[in-house]
Amino acid sequence: MLLEYIQAAMAKAKYEILPDDGTYYGRIPGFKGVWAQAETLEACRAELQSVLEDWILLSVRFNDRLPSVGGIRLKVPRISRKAS
Repeated sequence: MLLEYIQAAMAKAKYEILPDDGTYYGRIPGFKGVWAQAETLEACRAELQSVLEDWILLSVRFNDRLPSVGGIRLKVPRISRKAS
C-alpha cells in the first residue's frame, strides 16, 4: 500500500523549468513542503520522490495526518508515548 501511495502522489507532481537558471523545479500539490530542484527532469523526479518519502516518515513520526491521494489513505495507528 505504501508503494501505491507514493506512486499516486508522484503522478500528481508538477514540474517547470525555472527561467533564472534553467533548472527543473517539481512539487506535489497537497503535500506542503514537498518540492525539489535539479539540473535535469530525471534528477528532479528522483529528488522529489526522496523528499516525499522523508516527508511521509516525518509525518508518521509526529503523528501528522497524511493526505488521501488517488483514493488511497494511509492510516497510521496512534502510539501512546508513556514515560518510562
